Amino acid sequence: MDPALAELADRIRAAAAQGTPLRIHGGGTKDFYGERLEGELLDTRGLQGIVSYEPSELVVTVRAGTPLAELEQVLAESGQCLPFEPPHFAPGATVGGMVAAGLSGPARASVGAVRDYILGLVLLNGRAEELVFGGQVMKNVAGYDVSRLMAGALGTLGLIAEVSLKVLPVPPAEATLRFRIPQAEALERLNAWGGQPLPLNASCWEPSNGGALYLRLRGAVAAVEAACRSLGGDQLDTAGAAAEWNACRDHGMIWFTEGGERDLWRLSVPQTARVLQLPEAPLVEWHGAQRWVRAQPADGHHVRQAALAAGGHATLFRSARADAHDRMTHLAPPLAAIHEQLKLQFDPYRVFNRGRLYPHL
Repeated sequence: MDPALAELADRIRAAAAQGTPLRIHGGGTKDFYGERLEGELLDTRGLQGIVSYEPSELVVTVRAGTPLAELEQVLAESGQCLPFEPPHFAPGATVGGMVAAGLSGPARASVGAVRDYILGLVLLNGRAEELVFGGQVMKNVAGYDVSRLMAGALGTLGLIAEVSLKVLPVPPAEATLRFRIPQAEALERLNAWGGQPLPLNASCWEPSNGGALYLRLRGAVAAVEAACRSLGGDQLDTAGAAAEWNACRDHGMIWFTEGGERDLWRLSVPQTARVLQLPEAPLVEWHGAQRWVRAQPADGHHVRQAALAAGGHATLFRSARADAHDRMTHLAPPLAAIHEQLKLQFDPYRVFNRGRLYPHL
């Protein structure tokens, strides 16, 4: 075990013996996400560097404290990328935080989520044991795919030390189209296009000024050009559109920044869900499957009920209130029992990120 990892293991071992909670911390760019922050900081930024990268094999192994921007730059130099476009939200985001948060960007509905690209990882559990799961190729995965279990666990199961990721080449062609249409028509078009052989990559319907649907196409040059001709709309400058898609990914768009004191809710619903009855029109991504809603605190119950009625669920993603609680949707008793047993197996002394994912874990 290298010195930086050994030091972290010593901290975990001491915390387990003393019953002291630890809060795993990388860049801190997603501290707003989850139920609450509790415990002494356990900083992962000493675990930095790309362990191995084989562009021809489309695999990279990187330590958890490595800045996400650094990894993306190295991949870009070889014409490759993380297709799921992980959000940064602020400078300093780390690879470990990317996995722990399990959040994906605008292309998620077309290319998959962060968990779909995890091949293996190294983990320190609540006993300070170094565990290795998966490997560097897809066929190494047999039985329970424990590596992907860490995506979205918010560090409650252990400290991610190293992760191996599948990467992909940057598509040869890209175009962004804009359609000035209301939400209902945007959802209808997205559903219709989803059944056609089109190089759809990302979509965003923004409600300002009557509404506009932005559609990103990526793929072979001929496929993108043919789609542009058949779909119509206004084709935007590629460089300018790329900056806007990054702003959408990191919530830098005006729609997100002008929310004021309202809460920001993230609704996950079926792509085919129709327009929902909400306090105000949402921002719609993922071809209809992800809907961002700004609402006053008193409207939280209404937002949850709207998501539930559509066959989905709602998460209080950001709140200006320090005392906001019940941010995550409550699990059904059978699922809650599974989560509790997983926590017990990986972190029997409840050392890691207490109450971050669910208040009782």
